[in-house]
Amino acid sequence: MRVFQINGSRGIAGVEPTERPDPVPKRGQILIRMHAASLNFRDLLVARGHYGVGIPEGVIPLSDGAGEVIAIGADVRRFAIGDRVCPTFSSSWIGGDMSAADLPMALGAHLDGVLSELVVCDEDFAVPIPNYLSYEQAACLPCAALTAWTALFGPRPVRPGETVLTIGSGGVSCFAIQFARAAGARIISTSSSDVKLELVRRLGAHETINYASTPEWEQEVLRLTQGRGADHVVEVGGGGTLPKSIASCAVSGQIHMIGVLTSGEINPLPLIRWRTLRGILVGSRTHFEAMNRTLEQHRIEPLIDSVFAFSDSVEAYRRIESGRHSGKVVIAFER
Repeated sequence: MRVFQINGSRGIAGVEPTERPDPVPKRGQILIRMHAASLNFRDLLVARGHYGVGIPEGVIPLSDGAGEVIAIGADVRRFAIGDRVCPTFSSSWIGGDMSAADLPMALGAHLDGVLSELVVCDEDFAVPIPNYLSYEQAACLPCAALTAWTALFGPRPVRPGETVLTIGSGGVSCFAIQFARAAGARIISTSSSDVKLELVRRLGAHETINYASTPEWEQEVLRLTQGRGADHVVEVGGGGTLPKSIASCAVSGQIHMIGVLTSGEINPLPLIRWRTLRGILVGSRTHFEAMNRTLEQHRIEPLIDSVFAFSDSVEAYRRIESGRHSGKVVIAFER
């Protein structure tokens, strides 16, 4: 089978095609012929060697993909040949609270991922694809969509009439807009591009802020909310934007810390005002199944920026690296 693997911490230059033997499912496992995959900023960090320690040489990248079950091992009960499935981001977290042991068990970093024609996984770590979605759309779900869903529907779920603030127009932010709109929330979205702001308005954002022309955008968030701030902030920027996100947050609100796009330091004192800074690392299989029910109910379709052929996977990485994308960058496997 054809795969791409990461050879050295050389960034995109280290993402190289190769051949590996076809895997065979063991007891309790399913074999998936992948039809599509999608990229996250995390995948650039892995390629650059900036995603923690212990990542093996030659790891197959990407955590997000969708495909068809073509073989099953003994005693498999959850799936049958022909089922359309997504492998889950985590290969150990089924439900409940995440543990420290779950942290290194994610695809595309410490474990082989899905940029491979064939993927074998335990039946407990895959979920059915919603029937109305294509493989390309379903490939957007395991990391970006689930991260947004877990942020907004975690310990204190977003409620109708609350305000949600999103940063930028990447995959997580776009899904957060769609989920927040489905929940009946008011959405304020930021971007440095008026073109992208028009796009997020079409997705469901009620108000938008260009942070290039309005650098003190936290003040604009407060103005738009009559000084109250946002109840939920989906923070994907990292240290560089986190202080402004905290300042934009309402008393008793939540900042859902997801991204590491920028670096910087924060003053913890503003968090004392009954604000919660909550780290998000995607979600469990149980979360994924609940998210899929939400998708089905509201017929939410992922925003896809561009689609590349499997043989052009390196170009898909370059699209992510450029920062010009809105929504998800997808790889479609040649069939």
